Amino acid sequence: MISLRQLFLNQVAQTSPTPIMLEVDRASGVFIYDVTGKRYYDMNSGIAVSSLGHCHPKVISAIQHQASQYLHTMVYGEHVQSPQVQLAQLLLSQIDEAMDRIYYLMSGTEATELAMKLSKRYTRRYKIVACRNAYHGSTQGAESLRSDESYKAFYRPLLPGIVHINFNNTEDLVKIDDTVAGVIIEVVQGEAGVILPDHVWLRHLALRCKEVGALLIIDEIQTGFGRTGQLFAHLRYDISPDILLLGKAMGGGMPISAVVSRAAIMSSIVHNPSLGHITTFGGHPVSCAAALAGLEALLQGNLIDEVSVKSSYVIKRLSAHPLIKEVRNSGLLMAVEVTHRKHLKHIVRRAYELGVIVDWFLFNDRSFRLAPPLIVSIDQLREVCDVLIRAFDYAEKQYSI
Repeated sequence: MISLRQLFLNQVAQTSPTPIMLEVDRASGVFIYDVTGKRYYDMNSGIAVSSLGHCHPKVISAIQHQASQYLHTMVYGEHVQSPQVQLAQLLLSQIDEAMDRIYYLMSGTEATELAMKLSKRYTRRYKIVACRNAYHGSTQGAESLRSDESYKAFYRPLLPGIVHINFNNTEDLVKIDDTVAGVIIEVVQGEAGVILPDHVWLRHLALRCKEVGALLIIDEIQTGFGRTGQLFAHLRYDISPDILLLGKAMGGGMPISAVVSRAAIMSSIVHNPSLGHITTFGGHPVSCAAALAGLEALLQGNLIDEVSVKSSYVIKRLSAHPLIKEVRNSGLLMAVEVTHRKHLKHIVRRAYELGVIVDWFLFNDRSFRLAPPLIVSIDQLREVCDVLIRAFDYAEKQYSI
């Protein structure tokens, strides 16, 4: 009889030649369990999705309740659905009061697509400025924003009018002129290996956008909902976006994303022509109910306040090892850089064998990612660090023999 693993390889489309192949049985809190009962610390949170841990009881309760009421009834934006309205009310209360409209979608890359369309429609311009080594999704519009040709060369022609600037480079800001519709940035560059912004550069970029009439689009798909020690990372830097992109942790494990903006900008897709952007499953009531429960739990607890203490503990433990060059972080979004790139594959593989899941970055091959659920305890982090140090020692020995 063909195994589930083999059926997975035979019938489920793959995205890489070497999938992880963890055969999941269940997940709870900070743990994923395979079919043999082996327990893994999920120190990626499914790439910053499960910030409240797996199967948070309040999120599960909200899902079950909403599923018993109604599921999909009509494409987004036509029916008045309580979960959508309640979530919008709470979420908008946590953001700059000028941001008074929210458009729900299913994934981060869809949010990027809508943001690009909004900026073009509102400004009546077509150029988009993006940063090198940024990641905003994998649909063709979002793919066009990538700077790395090795990722996008085979999908050309992509969108025209994309201009790239270097993150934290003030001289490049002259490329933002009155032909630019929007400037899209990650406040913290995730896939580049957790690169933090220079405060002065960020303020100059925001001012430059205002000077030339370009919309500032801030992508908080990975950094949002407490990951960095603030509800949203841009709040730390005293800048206000024209368009804010949310996703990943937003749904407590359910698929949902959002574009948040001002009424004047958002209404640009309503007229001449109408239906400027439509989605079938965006704002699905079950996902909205899950997101509402997750946001309530996040705001009512101390998880965001505890991020700094937890991240400091990890940095102190891991930085002391001779194999580690640097630990960069914005809260519990962390990049652990090794002194020699050759060690990285051994660390990631050995940690997995020992029951700790860490991951790679798209544009940084000297660091591995740590993005644990915010609910992780110091005692659990102690166990994780113990395992990682064992993995460091193992990697070091591979080249000392």
